[in-house]
Amino acid sequence: MSPESVSNVFGVVLLLAAAALVIAVLVPSLRAELSRWAPVVVAVAAVGATAGSLYYSEVADYVPCRFCWYQRIAMYPMALIVPLALVVRDRKILRSSLALSGAGLATSLYHIQLQLFPDQASNSCDLTSPCTAKWVEALGFMTIPQMAGITFAIILTASIVGLRTTRAR
Repeated sequence: MSPESVSNVFGVVLLLAAAALVIAVLVPSLRAELSRWAPVVVAVAAVGATAGSLYYSEVADYVPCRFCWYQRIAMYPMALIVPLALVVRDRKILRSSLALSGAGLATSLYHIQLQLFPDQASNSCDLTSPCTAKWVEALGFMTIPQMAGITFAIILTASIVGLRTTRAR
């Protein structure tokens, strides 16, 4: 399967997950279910994003730029600690996923705007792996930083819903 095809699959899955999350947040009965399953949602999203980033660097041979690495620094720990927290049924892990996904989302947003306005990137990018490079455009518009940003937003939202409802109980 080509990187473009893989990216399109990732893009469709992310858009469907984001749409389902918005619906779940807006419908009270679904919000309660989202709260209950929030650690699972976070774990699946983090493991999926980690697998995707490893696919791009190790299989497709795309060299991650500086901001891709920063996003990985925020995502990879969640792919390890959240599934472990599921095993021991520790919902407090949502605090950590909230913090990490907030930092990752901020980095993704900055990276996205670097790609949109590449003239400003001269101080933060390196020539061999520029931050402005668009290795793929899933579904014709979605770059890797945008996919990461959507994933961080999904994790952030699920973490907030999971923590808010836990506090209310």
